[in-house]
Amino acid sequence: MPVRLERADQLLGPALTAAVDLGESPVMIDATLGLGGHSEHFLRSYPTVRLIGLDRDPDALERARARLSEFSDRTTFVHTTYDGIADALENAGLESIDSVHAILFDLGVSSMQLDEADRGFAYSVDAPLDMRMDPTVGLTAADVLNTYTHGEIARVLSTYGEERFAGRIASAILRRRESEPFTTSAALVELLYASIPAATRRTGGHPAKRTFQALRIEVNGELDSLETAVPAGLDALTVGGRVVFMSYQSLEDRVVKKELAPRVKSRSPEGLPVELPGMGPEFRLLTKGAERASEQEIEENPRSAPVRLRAAERIARRSA
Repeated sequence: MPVRLERADQLLGPALTAAVDLGESPVMIDATLGLGGHSEHFLRSYPTVRLIGLDRDPDALERARARLSEFSDRTTFVHTTYDGIADALENAGLESIDSVHAILFDLGVSSMQLDEADRGFAYSVDAPLDMRMDPTVGLTAADVLNTYTHGEIARVLSTYGEERFAGRIASAILRRRESEPFTTSAALVELLYASIPAATRRTGGHPAKRTFQALRIEVNGELDSLETAVPAGLDALTVGGRVVFMSYQSLEDRVVKKELAPRVKSRSPEGLPVELPGMGPEFRLLTKGAERASEQEIEENPRSAPVRLRAAERIARRSA
């Protein structure tokens, strides 16, 4: 079952229904299409919704296209990262501003990518160190490990993995690659077990988790893409439109929170008795902070455990 599906529907559904009540054909963007589980639900539940699905993984796009083939008259699929929202809307014949009623960002690595061992995303199986969400372009995780300097590797692990032992791990990587370059995940996992102190291994979760997360983010430029995607998505929403963000780690959630914060506040000078025209909040938050899944939901779908969910509704559009 798609992660946090029921909650996503509770939050996005009212915007789609309101558009129908106004005689409009609602437009929804699934900015991280994956295998199309969320999209299938919304297409079935809202018979007039037009869905634009984005994914950087061509294999995921083809699988989603097949899964959603019965809705071909209401779907547009675009091979792009989620920061390509404006171009995707243009390809669909829509404006990049004020044309969308609902947007879903289910961030991080997809279940398909985790389940396919040969993609190298999972540290639990030995596989080529690839980690590219789009396997047709860019550096692989092995390229990063084998070519980056000590300082660059330490920066990646510290910044994107929040790894306390980034410097120590970087030193071990450079020593190891002098004798044999990294090609598969088993060698890296072995190195991480040896580099991280036993006391930390016992209490800090799997010792490879933070490094694998950091490499994946670096290889795919995820945070840079997200920093562009969030404002593009918010700008695309019409008044009454809603957006849901599902982040799987604190770095993603921080980017989302940072972009939402100024948009939910007034820009009128403090102390004025009335709000200046066009200077009020653009959005209102639909969640109190970052929502977490209930124990029951986690039991039913363990992949919902790390999800931090935020949602917002556009209530006005500010003057330029």
